[in-house]
Amino acid sequence: MQSLSPTEVHATDDAYIIDVREPEELAQARVDGAHHIPLGELVARLDEVPRDRTVYVMCHVGGRSAQAVVYLEQQGVDAVNIDGGILQWYRSGLPVETGGAE
Repeated sequence: MQSLSPTEVHATDDAYIIDVREPEELAQARVDGAHHIPLGELVARLDEVPRDRTVYVMCHVGGRSAQAVVYLEQQGVDAVNIDGGILQWYRSGLPVETGGAE
């Protein structure tokens, strides 16, 4: 499983990010432009995941996103885990939206 730091992903032009956290977690903090597919819905919503580009997967600290990446790779998707999740994204000083709904 390939993993990249939030800084590396943020530096990627037009990175397609999937956030696998729950809706209440998104209400606290989220990355602008990330696509929300909770981990528990990933199997049912697999057709929403692009197959023609790399997808970068994040969660809170990296555990759920790692599970998602393993599953996506098994389905033939080029998926990369974002090390440390949104917590490390925030700690790296990268932009995060807070409060409000998705």
